[in-house]
Amino acid sequence: MSSIDAVAGAKPVDHIDPRRMIAFLAMVFGMFMAILDIQIVSASLAEIQAGLSASSDEIPWVQTSYLIAEVIMIPLSGFLSRMLSTRVLFTVSAAGFTAASALAATATNIDQMIVYRAIQGFIGGGMIPSVFAAAFTIFPPSRRAIVSPMIGLVATLAPTIGPTVGGYISHAMSWHWLFLINVVPGILVATAAWTLIDFDKPDHSLLKKFDWWGLAGMAAFLGSLEYVLEEGPNHDWLQEQSVFIFAIIMTVGAIVFFWRVFTVEEPIVDLRAFTNINFAFGSIFSFVMGIGLYGLTYLYPIYLGRIRGYDSMMIGEALFVSGLAMFFTAPISGILSNKIDPRVMIAVGFVGFAAGTWQMTHLTADWDFWELFVPQILRGASMMLCMVAINNIALGTLPPSRLKNASGLFNLTRNLGGAVGLAIINTTLIDRNAFHYARLSEHVQWGSEAAQEKLRNMTLNFQTRNGLDAHSAALSKLSGMVHQQAALLSFMDVFYMLTVLFVSLAVFVMFIKRPPAAAGGGGSGH
Repeated sequence: MSSIDAVAGAKPVDHIDPRRMIAFLAMVFGMFMAILDIQIVSASLAEIQAGLSASSDEIPWVQTSYLIAEVIMIPLSGFLSRMLSTRVLFTVSAAGFTAASALAATATNIDQMIVYRAIQGFIGGGMIPSVFAAAFTIFPPSRRAIVSPMIGLVATLAPTIGPTVGGYISHAMSWHWLFLINVVPGILVATAAWTLIDFDKPDHSLLKKFDWWGLAGMAAFLGSLEYVLEEGPNHDWLQEQSVFIFAIIMTVGAIVFFWRVFTVEEPIVDLRAFTNINFAFGSIFSFVMGIGLYGLTYLYPIYLGRIRGYDSMMIGEALFVSGLAMFFTAPISGILSNKIDPRVMIAVGFVGFAAGTWQMTHLTADWDFWELFVPQILRGASMMLCMVAINNIALGTLPPSRLKNASGLFNLTRNLGGAVGLAIINTTLIDRNAFHYARLSEHVQWGSEAAQEKLRNMTLNFQTRNGLDAHSAALSKLSGMVHQQAALLSFMDVFYMLTVLFVSLAVFVMFIKRPPAAAGGGGSGH
């Protein structure tokens, strides 16, 4: 009888209410939609540009406006969740995201599209941290092996397969369906959230303490930071007037924001979570994971488009390997998270990621699907190993009262890591491309016997093929080869830089204090 009593007594600790499980799954799907929509347009910008008659300078704002708005909402969501409750915030976020998606599909010009995408990003951003907070609030530590891989998979898989999904949708139907596809799932998620979520109660008294100046400072700081990081690499940074102006706004906003954070009774964002060592290190690792996640989701399509001449559909098919690797590694990561030191998982993940980027330092213009196959598997599998362990280290030891705010900060670090990483990668590509082109051009001068021989052979080849202006065609071809080789060398430089970053972090991980085996995080399931 004693063993039966023991089992009966243990059941409430590990038991998951089916109602809460369904509610959590609906929240996870809502987060998937919000993160997916960052990248879903990236492979289809040309189609949207044609449909809206937008210029090449305007069309990137379809993505940038979403990112800027989302970055502002993510840290704000912790305060709003405490004030309104998870149920109200998530339902409003899901419903607003769905409505903004429908509006984006009806846009007839680029100005409308930018406004609708900003609304979509801002409102949808409230869904992302809520899922992380809920996962570590309502589930006991014994169930982390199931929950952590689930949210880790969504957070990493959605941006990775975004270009693939977007490419398929815009090819099969039209770019309008990139947004219309959210409508029915969005309605179902909002309905499920309102009906099933019962994790917490609202604290309406916080409305009287709402820090409007803090919100204004945070919006100016984070919004301008995102703009500077997005536009700076392409416009020589502060040499461009708009980038310079936003850099000033960013600085003023940062001063106002941090002043309010440390002086008001209820700050918009509570930075005290960073006093928890595990959370602080977890956030640093999340920042670096953002560089790897968004950086490579950007680099691979650029290489395949510029060097290989792939269209959006072909790029999507080539990149799907990473998504499959993540999907199959997720349950393995969950099992390992209960059996081995999370520091070992993170170190192995970083080394695996570095191995993948190291292979890419040997890139050539002939690399195709199979040459990219192993690096992409290493990237996907390593990303999942890292993400599960980092989530557990960062959020698994915090008390429930801090989780809502902390999950917003934690997700913000990943997005900022992506923004900073893309800025550095873009700047490096531009600068190194110019450097390599100048160096290669020195070897393709009139005085170079090898260059002259190559030009003569190419001229003869063009003469036998069409008899047109063979010399000009050969010169143009030779110039194109130099440009291509300079681009390849700049890609290799970026992959080498990422390799050094991840190897360094793999070594650094082992100096972190080992976290408790099963602590904190709201295992009580309220």
